[in-house]
Amino acid sequence: MADETLETLLESIRACQLCRADLPLGPRPVLHISRTARLLIASQAPGTRVHETGQSFNDASGDRLRAWMGIDRATFYDVSRIAIVPMGLCYPGRLPKGGDCPPRPECAPQWRARIMAQMPGLELTLVVGSYAQNHILGPGRVSDRSLDFRRYLPRYFPLPHPSWRTGAWERRTPQFGHDVLPALRACVQAVLAGRPLPAIPPVVPV
Repeated sequence: MADETLETLLESIRACQLCRADLPLGPRPVLHISRTARLLIASQAPGTRVHETGQSFNDASGDRLRAWMGIDRATFYDVSRIAIVPMGLCYPGRLPKGGDCPPRPECAPQWRARIMAQMPGLELTLVVGSYAQNHILGPGRVSDRSLDFRRYLPRYFPLPHPSWRTGAWERRTPQFGHDVLPALRACVQAVLAGRPLPAIPPVVPV
């Protein structure tokens, strides 16, 4: 759809009924995009609070992600600079044993390429969580990719999902705090300021 505009695309997304029968709370696509965004957060799927508020990462996981990135809420939600697009745009429901269901598999094939076509100025994508990483980077371990982030620069920066469960992994993995987070913050600041990505030094010994 070469002649599709951002406005008509968003209208189509908001009217989407593709997964209605499988969404326990019904369709409510949540994404934040603009033609001028330079940084993309490719995430997994909205949770219940995001579904209720229509604002991505409007929960404790968002607080953790913003802390990792070293930015405040105002900057995080500045859609002129930062886009947020999950693999599944609607809340997918809960698993029987707890935790959210995976993003609906129909969503990304239907919408993602069309969304990406509307953001020609993207310079860096934070690939957050296993579902986003598997879709964009192919199969692999989230923890390995996060620690080996240099391999994916300058286009991608893989990160674990910032849920409460990740806190225990962070405490067991000091390299994440000593090496990954300083590099992440430096890259985020450079992209938002319109500068080239900085040279990332070798792994910092712990």
